[in-house]
Amino acid sequence: MMTEKQNNRDTIVEEIHQTRRRMAENFDGDITAILDDARKRQAASGRPIWQGRSSNKALKPTGDKPAS
Repeated sequence: MMTEKQNNRDTIVEEIHQTRRRMAENFDGDITAILDDARKRQAASGRPIWQGRSSNKALKPTGDKPAS
């Protein structure tokens, strides 16, 4: 059973490496171009995009939990 799990993992890891190589080839290894393309595709997807938070802003309570 361990061998099957290891083989699945190897297959997934190899697929990730192939995708990375293909992207690098498509953009001549230009990481900035890869990132720009990813941002364009992400924006075009219409899906919500997590923006994170700036380190200088405090988190505000959402009202989900009652105040103690």
